[in-house]
Amino acid sequence: MTSPARPGSGDAWTVDDLQDLPEDGQDYEIFDGSLLVSPHADVRHGAIANRLRRLLDRQAPAGLLVGQDVGVSAKRSSYFVPDVFVAHEDALERGGAALAPADVLLVVEVVSPGNAGRDLVLKRHEYGVAGIGRYWLVEPRKQTVTVLENVGAGYRESAVLSVADVYRTDHPFPLVLPVADIF
Repeated sequence: MTSPARPGSGDAWTVDDLQDLPEDGQDYEIFDGSLLVSPHADVRHGAIANRLRRLLDRQAPAGLLVGQDVGVSAKRSSYFVPDVFVAHEDALERGGAALAPADVLLVVEVVSPGNAGRDLVLKRHEYGVAGIGRYWLVEPRKQTVTVLENVGAGYRESAVLSVADVYRTDHPFPLVLPVADIF
């Protein structure tokens, strides 16, 4: 669901408006001034995101943080909350309403059937334009992970991994990831 303007104001939504929203079991994001509202993720979605976060966190070097529940914003009129992210730890120490894309090395979205288009198209475009180096799409129904690399304000698919694969990479840090362990 989207809300094009704040009720009664006629103004576009900004990152600053998020603090005034209720904690009502909905997830709120903003795209070009429109509020995007989604139901909170289901148990399977949360379990997959948590497993992946733990797998990444165990291998992350000092100075990098693997996290969840923190938004990324390239401009005040857009704000997205990836399911998992890797960022420079000092960026979190600075605080603020959201991480700057320059501080984020990887964003991961666990694709939900109800808003797959948002992850597969909208966020892919916005994260790419913002310059985030890596974007992973985890698809529970297919049990795959699609690895995307930024190539000049857009993403190129570099791998599609199945549960039979063990992914080895140096980006965002040296990592060995048994894909089956996510699912």
